[in-house]
Amino acid sequence: MTTSPAAARAQAAGYAASCPTTGFISDPYGGARDHDGIDIAAPHGTPIHAVGDGEVINSGPADGYGQWIRILHPDGTVTEYGHMYHRDVAVGERVTAGQRIALMGAEGQADGPHLHLRVRRDTSMRHGIDPVPYLAERGVTIPCTPGRRPGPPPLVYPVESGRVVSARSADGRLEVFAAGADGVHHAWQTQVNGGWSEWERLGGPADAQLAVAPNADGRLEAFAVNGDTVQHRYQLTPSGAWSDWEDFGTGGSSVAAGVNADGRIEVFASGPVGVFHRYQTAPNSGWSTWEPTGGGPAGSRVKMEKAPDGRLEVFALNGSTFQHLYQTAVNGGWSQWEDFGGGGHDVTVDHNADGRLEVFASGPVGVFHRYQTSPTSWSEWEPTRGPANSRLTSDRTADGRVEVFAINGETAAHIWQKSVNAPYSDWDEFGTGGTEITAATNADGRIEVFGTSQAGVHHKWQTGFSTWSKWAWVNSTSGPPMT
Repeated sequence: MTTSPAAARAQAAGYAASCPTTGFISDPYGGARDHDGIDIAAPHGTPIHAVGDGEVINSGPADGYGQWIRILHPDGTVTEYGHMYHRDVAVGERVTAGQRIALMGAEGQADGPHLHLRVRRDTSMRHGIDPVPYLAERGVTIPCTPGRRPGPPPLVYPVESGRVVSARSADGRLEVFAAGADGVHHAWQTQVNGGWSEWERLGGPADAQLAVAPNADGRLEAFAVNGDTVQHRYQLTPSGAWSDWEDFGTGGSSVAAGVNADGRIEVFASGPVGVFHRYQTAPNSGWSTWEPTGGGPAGSRVKMEKAPDGRLEVFALNGSTFQHLYQTAVNGGWSQWEDFGGGGHDVTVDHNADGRLEVFASGPVGVFHRYQTSPTSWSEWEPTRGPANSRLTSDRTADGRVEVFAINGETAAHIWQKSVNAPYSDWDEFGTGGTEITAATNADGRIEVFGTSQAGVHHKWQTGFSTWSKWAWVNSTSGPPMT
């Protein structure tokens, strides 16, 4: 059985969502009253539908709501529906995405008929997260029409590249790759949001820079480059076994991979004469030859991100210059390289909850950032302090806030947005020094961070959504040492 592109992306997010009800958002998440959910207003008796498949864990009277329904979904998240005047489902029933579960009312503390929709990342959470980005990640944008299939699939954002990388398989399990002196090593979660396999040595280029991207059918593809060669390998089926390494080009300095809006993977690699790229000629298909990009910083660190409209953007940094280029149309050609700042040590790029890109770069006096003020304009560089000449990575918290992690030989530290699309906290200690760092998101929304050193590969993960575990080996062994 094959996995459709939309289904593979939805699986990685947790599940494919359905529209909960018609109407408009009359009271958003947060705000002055710290509203814990969203209110969707519509006429009395409007049908309410299950956001996704799951089990009904509450159905009946509830303080403030009058009546409520709560559904536990396979990825561990809970959706909560309140103020209905009629319920169709009872505790213990299994429901499917889009199934009618209630009729809208104004029971409890309500000024008029509406659905109060709350989302919790697990049953232990007391405070909900914003349902709007939660639904958008699963293919639903409010306002919506129940019964219609989700519109365009959510954007597939590039995975952080470097000597250690992690990405989610189509079934939601994280996989991690680390490049040592004896080639590339690989470990994977044995269950979604769970523990890890032992390290497996895959061979391939020694001391490589790595990138990972999903094919349109959900199969992950990994790319490795060192000074002598570029190679790649890919899953034979979604979430399944991997091919052997295959030649993909001559050597280079850094590699990044992203997915076009039409599902085609595009790969960029830097070398001594600039930056080159290569792309799939069709989704899940063969590749173009390597093509020059018209320049780019030689020997640079290359990172990719996706603009809000689905166009890929590339950022490349070496010790003397920083440049970027971008697709001039979705799935289309590329701009000329543009200056983006002075040189530095490393770069990470992420996107705000509203889609605007945010770029962080490290150098000898700390970490600076720059962010889109509109789809076509950028702020000036602003200092954040932080570890000098550090390796950088970033990811988004469950409620859509960007979090940035930095490591150098003496320390690890992180900062985070204090609210969605907002300014950042001060840098906070995150661990001792190391050599490389990358962050990935579990299927339940918790960030997991992998850090490397001469001793091997450690990881640290969110135990809630503001608390962290201690650093530990990924499994019972250290993994490859990385200098």
